[in-house]
Amino acid sequence: MRTATLPSLRVDPELRAAAESVLKEGESLSAFIENSVKAQVNYRKTQAEFIARGLASLVESERTGTYFTSDEVLGELKGMLDAKRAENGKR
Repeated sequence: MRTATLPSLRVDPELRAAAESVLKEGESLSAFIENSVKAQVNYRKTQAEFIARGLASLVESERTGTYFTSDEVLGELKGMLDAKRAENGKR
């Protein structure tokens, strides 16, 4: 597969200096930018999926008339977390 390029980007010298100041040993500015774009793409996809699940949940709640309070949801999540912690503690 052939590679493609991203548009060139003009930035303030301060931003470029800040980006260069956080590069890891042997990391190029191009690699840093590529990794940043990948991370942002992943974040936005995850965010869109989260919103879609929330909207689907709203539709399902409206269809069934079944709603849960935040205390019920948080209690269930706490129970799941406690169970996982107990499981990991036994190892």
